[in-house]
Amino acid sequence: MTKIVFVCFGNICRSPMAEFVMKHLVARAGREKDFLIESAGCHPSIGTPLSEGTARELRKNNVPFTRRTSKLLLESDYKRFDYLIGMDRSNVADMRDICDGDPDGKIFLMMSFAGERRDVADPWYTDDYATTYQDVLIACEALLEKII
Repeated sequence: MTKIVFVCFGNICRSPMAEFVMKHLVARAGREKDFLIESAGCHPSIGTPLSEGTARELRKNNVPFTRRTSKLLLESDYKRFDYLIGMDRSNVADMRDICDGDPDGKIFLMMSFAGERRDVADPWYTDDYATTYQDVLIACEALLEKII
């Protein structure tokens, strides 16, 4: 089983968007039982619901999702997951701090799967959920292709 956690700052926009997009792609491939997919934040206000902008974008693109609340990335998650994927370079740096480094090379920048060294923009600040969705979709498709 491949275990993936997507990580952003607050776990209400980008990382849950990636969680649900990846779950959708995996389901379309008929591989749900082969994956555990979650999301977390480096600095969440724990218990905050999914942003309405993210929910709206997922609905617009026919990506199923469930209501959820934000949770914190824990040091113990490093052992639990095979891929810890940060949405931006700041998240990746925070993840390395939280996880006491990256001795097994399991922490990645999201867009690196699409062959790019750039951040996924935070729609909390840009209010551009469509562009964030496109980046997440491209990176998730590339990640799934790499794994299967």
